[in-house]
Amino acid sequence: MSRVPRWRIGAAVLILAGLVFLLGVFAPYYFCNLKLQSFVSDITRRVENQTKSDDVLRTWVVEKARQLELPITEDEVHITHPQDGLRIDIRYFVRVDLPGYTVNLHFYPGAGSR
Repeated sequence: MSRVPRWRIGAAVLILAGLVFLLGVFAPYYFCNLKLQSFVSDITRRVENQTKSDDVLRTWVVEKARQLELPITEDEVHITHPQDGLRIDIRYFVRVDLPGYTVNLHFYPGAGSR
């Protein structure tokens, strides 16, 4: 049985460390987006919210985004009222600056009721 060269083990450790680093940088944004998605789903499921004004609903969503430290403005929250329902869609991106590279993570949380 032949031994694995040390340089290959070192390269594997470096690649694994890089992946763990990226996971640590990106995961918080994905978890916050998931929380926002859940919040928007809760809003659209409640019957009493279908009669609320769009401005009130938009304010709730933007305030929740601020609590989660997500860069969402009122212009990025789109509220529609399809036949006897409520739909909230949000389109935003988070800019992540990595050493030597910048990434824009695009998110599209949304939910609707019938």
